Amino acid sequence: MDAKGKILIIDDNEDVLFALNLLLEPYVEKIKVTTQPARIEHFMTTFQPDVILLDMNFRRDAISGQEGFDCLEQILKLDPQAIVLFMTAYADTDKAVRAIKAGAIDFIPKPWEKEKLLATLSSAIKLRDSRKEVRQLKEQVVALSGQDEEMPQMIGQSTSMQEVFDTIRKLSDTDANILILGENGTGKDLVARSLRYFSPRRECPFITIDLGSIPESLFESELFGYEKGAFTDARKAKAGRMEVASGGTLFLDEIGNLSLPMQAKLLTAIEKRQISRLGATDTIPIDVRLISATNVNIRQLVEEGNFRQDLLYRINTIEIPIPPLRERGEDVLLLADYFLQRYTHKYKKEINGLSREAKQKLMRYHWPGNVRELQHAIERAIILSDSPLLKPANFMLQPQPEKKMNTDEVLNLEQLERNAIERAMKRSEGNLSRAAEYLGITRYALYRKLEKLGL
Repeated sequence: MDAKGKILIIDDNEDVLFALNLLLEPYVEKIKVTTQPARIEHFMTTFQPDVILLDMNFRRDAISGQEGFDCLEQILKLDPQAIVLFMTAYADTDKAVRAIKAGAIDFIPKPWEKEKLLATLSSAIKLRDSRKEVRQLKEQVVALSGQDEEMPQMIGQSTSMQEVFDTIRKLSDTDANILILGENGTGKDLVARSLRYFSPRRECPFITIDLGSIPESLFESELFGYEKGAFTDARKAKAGRMEVASGGTLFLDEIGNLSLPMQAKLLTAIEKRQISRLGATDTIPIDVRLISATNVNIRQLVEEGNFRQDLLYRINTIEIPIPPLRERGEDVLLLADYFLQRYTHKYKKEINGLSREAKQKLMRYHWPGNVRELQHAIERAIILSDSPLLKPANFMLQPQPEKKMNTDEVLNLEQLERNAIERAMKRSEGNLSRAAEYLGITRYALYRKLEKLGL
């Protein structure tokens, strides 16, 4: 039996815990022991054991085993897939049958036979691995089964949005790579899903990856996958997003945040139409349609040397600019009505609409967060409203007044830059894209300044 698996042992007898710890230590990765059933939830959430050895009889009742069954019920509520092995010195057939029916995997009598105990534990660990694999496969099937088969709901009557809809229709018979440009909250993800929905690859996988949220150290393993043993925690091979998306569509969100070294690796994969998992010597052919999106001025990044021009050529066969909400006229009210219907139904509220003054307030607002901000504003207003009509007071849209800073005596350039960045971050409430807008720089440049200044 190879050293594998994390084992939690729960028994009221400290001698038993010591003996089991000593016996199993050479055969498993990690062991935790406790005499207190009250600590089960703590160990289940922090240690996440693969197998649990559970004593059936604690001090409260040394014969019936009821406390053990209570613990088993608690464990299975926390993790329905938990692997539990019961232990007791008062074994009988009725208890064994009841234990299996209650959800235990097997029954180990005390005193145990070493070889039988190790064999039972080995089988339990293999069962846990199998359950994990099945769960992962189910998750993958769900990801690939086209949960978004319904046509994405895109709303807008403005000329700028009609142009977007027209472009999507024109692209319905192509596999061209698309670059979607637009501010945060404009609906770039929705446009990407619409492009997929009206494409020849509609029935094939649609895999998304947010490049703005993945650390550079994990980029290759996420995008290209890895082989068993490629790094310390690579206990089994895993396909990357690009491999899983083969035959379908890969949506690269926030591609403007990709570092230059990672841009080079992505470009190579696109040009060669093949990838190599981390730790592998062979290559895997891929066939993906790329849809990318960014909220930064990507051509400015190219001019600054922060984005590869050859990669830009590869990802933007067609560009689709998404207009900000403030430029879409009465689409604001169309969207407000759509969200009103959605959230009155969700929260079971009797709200009939917006007052004329409320509509005027929404139309006058700048909407720096675009459609996403409008959605949140409507939802919040519905939750807090006791009136059948939403009024201006239900919408807290005015930005917080800025505190004026006296910079007359501050001449140090680094301090002035720090002050400006801090003010922009405060004004944007931590939104990097908006802060970069206020400062007149790119989001990537802001990242670098934040890192340099230790902010």
